[in-house]
Amino acid sequence: MIPDTPSDTTAVTPSHPTGDSDTLEPRGVPYDYRGTVPVAEVVERYGRLETGEESGETVRVAGRVMLMRVQGKLAFATLREWTGEIQLFCLSAVTDRFEELKRLNLGDWIGAEGEVVRTKRGELSVKVRSWTPLARAQHGFGDKWRGVNDPDLRFRQREVDLWANEGVRERFLLRSRVVRGLRELLDARGFVEVETPVLHAIPGGGFAKPFVTHYNSMHADFYLRIALELFLKRCVIGGMERVYEIGRVFRNEGTGPKYNPEFTMLEAYQAYADYLDVAELQEYLVSGVASTVLGATTLSFEGRELDLAPPWRRLTLEEAITEVTGVEATLGMGEAELRRVAAGLDLEMEERFDAGQVLTEIYEKTTEPNLWGPVHVMDYPESVSPLTRKHRSKPGYVERLTPIVAGREIGECYSELIDPEDQRARFEAQALDRLKGDEEAMPTDADFLRALERGMPPTGGIGLGVDRLVMLLADVHHIREVLLFPALRPEAGGQPPPGAAQGQGGAGPATDGEVPDEAP
Repeated sequence: MIPDTPSDTTAVTPSHPTGDSDTLEPRGVPYDYRGTVPVAEVVERYGRLETGEESGETVRVAGRVMLMRVQGKLAFATLREWTGEIQLFCLSAVTDRFEELKRLNLGDWIGAEGEVVRTKRGELSVKVRSWTPLARAQHGFGDKWRGVNDPDLRFRQREVDLWANEGVRERFLLRSRVVRGLRELLDARGFVEVETPVLHAIPGGGFAKPFVTHYNSMHADFYLRIALELFLKRCVIGGMERVYEIGRVFRNEGTGPKYNPEFTMLEAYQAYADYLDVAELQEYLVSGVASTVLGATTLSFEGRELDLAPPWRRLTLEEAITEVTGVEATLGMGEAELRRVAAGLDLEMEERFDAGQVLTEIYEKTTEPNLWGPVHVMDYPESVSPLTRKHRSKPGYVERLTPIVAGREIGECYSELIDPEDQRARFEAQALDRLKGDEEAMPTDADFLRALERGMPPTGGIGLGVDRLVMLLADVHHIREVLLFPALRPEAGGQPPPGAAQGQGGAGPATDGEVPDEAP
C-alpha cells in the first residue's frame, strides 16, 4: 500500500481544492495537487506486477506529458517527472474527459489518478480514472527521439534542456550528490563549514582580474571575491583549527571548456598540517565522493580508464617536465637558459616573466595536459605562489602541490605562509608586478597582514574545483555541461520563441507515429 493514496479505484476528494472544485483560476488550473507519489516510488512498489496484472490500488502522479499515442478509444501518454517516467493508460470508458485529454500538448503539466497496472505489452502504467490540467506549455520541448541539439538553446534555456535531453537532469542531480558528499566527508573529519563575504574591499587570495561593483552607502568600489582563502585563514588564526567553505568565486576572464567567470570552489584549512597532509585529504575527498556517487573509484573519462583510489603518484614539477618532454628544465638554470629551453619547445614568453614564471609556463603548456594521473605535481617556484610557505629544503621553491587528473588541474594543496614579514615582502613584490602591467597580481591586504601578526599555527590548505570534479565524474568535457546557467553573451532582442525557428516544433498535440500499446 502506498501512503496518502486510496486503496481502491474510487477517485478521492482531498481536503484542498483540485481540478473539480469551484475555487479555481479562470483557466481551471488548481492552486495545488497534493498527495502525489514519485514515479520512482511507484516503479519500486509495483515493479513486480506480472504482465496483464492489476494491482487494485490507486495512486496519484503528476508531471509533464512528453508523448501521446492515440488509437481509437485508447490513449497512451508518457508522463515524466524528476524521478522518472511512467505510462498513463487511458480508456474512453474509464478516463474522465477522454477527448480533452487526447488534445494535450507536448510538455503540458497534468496530474493523474488511477490504478497501477501492467499492460499486456508489459508496460507498468497508471490506468487513468481522473486527471487535472496543471500548466500549459506554450512552447515545445524538442523531438522525442532527437531532443534539443542547438547548444545556444540548451544553455540559455536550460529548463528546455532539462526536459528534452536524456541524462541532463541526472547530471545535475549527480552534482548535488557530489556537493553533499564533500560536506559529509569533511564533517566526518571534524571540519566546520563557514560562510565568508562575497564582496571584498581588496581582491585577494589568487591570481585573477576581479569584477568590480560600487557600494553606494560606503561610496567605495568593492570586488566580487576571486578566492575564499584569506578570510578562511583568519578563521584559523581565530582558533577554528579545521574549517572549510564551498562557495561561488568570480573571475573577470574569458570562457572556455574549463573556464566560466563564476564557478564553485571548496577551500579547507587544517591547523598543524602541511601540504603533504592535505594532499592526502584531497585524495580522500575525490576518491570518497567517487565511491559515493559512482559506487567505485574507477571510472571512464574520454574513453580512458581512471583509478582515483589513493595513494596518488607524486612528481616534482621539474620531474614532470622531463618525463613528458624529455627536456631538462630547472630553476637553477636561470632565466636566460630557461627562455632558451622554452624557445626550443616553440613557446613564447612574456618579457616581464622571471625564471620561476618561465619554468611554470613551460610546465603548464607542455606537461600538464599530458599527465593522465591522478598525480600530484609538487614544489613550484616561489614567484608564482605568493601565499605559500617557502620550501623547507629547496631554496627558490614553495611547498605547493597540484593534483592533476585527466590532464587538468582539479585543485591545489599548500603549506600555508604564516610569517607576516615574509607575506608583506611577497605582497610588495606583487605590487611591483602590478606596476609592470600584471592585472592579476595581488594588492597588499593590510587586514590580512594584521591578522597574521596575531599568530597563525602551521597550516595546510586545499582548494578543489567543484565544477571540474563534477565534469570528471559525469564524463563531460565542457564546464557548461555542469553549470545549470553558464555565462553567455546577452541575447539579441526579438528572438523567436524557442523551437519556432530551431526546427524543434512549437507546442502542439503530443503525438507521434508509434504503434500504441495494448490494453491490459
